[in-house]
Amino acid sequence: MTTIDFYFNAEDRLKVACRLAAKAASQKKRMLIYAPDGGTAGAIDKMLWTWQAVGFLPHCAATDELAAETPVLIAAGEETPADCTLLLNLSEQAPPHFARFERLFEVVPAEEAGRAAGRDRYRFYLERGYKIANHDLALGHE
Repeated sequence: MTTIDFYFNAEDRLKVACRLAAKAASQKKRMLIYAPDGGTAGAIDKMLWTWQAVGFLPHCAATDELAAETPVLIAAGEETPADCTLLLNLSEQAPPHFARFERLFEVVPAEEAGRAAGRDRYRFYLERGYKIANHDLALGHE
């Protein structure tokens, strides 16, 4: 069963997503970032290129010809490479294919509108019996 990590009170969801993706890549794990709307997908793509001044985090679209060789993938749909065990959700809803992954990461923003959607997703997973680990970024827990 998929284990779920909720990261609450993110001042910048995309920066937290970049840190989580970098951590996964450093541990030699492949991560799929689910970003179903074009604006979010474009923003995370750009940030992965620029967020760390002295580093680079290899990434591409899940449909790209280099996807099989790339540690971090960005997908708008349900593309799921076989060896990709981590899923990071940047959608306001639960990803329809999250149960295919070993771990799901949810990043919940500090502002109220984003928190409300995060609470809905939290309830959705809890009602289905998923184990959830909580990380409060305001307290420095990551």
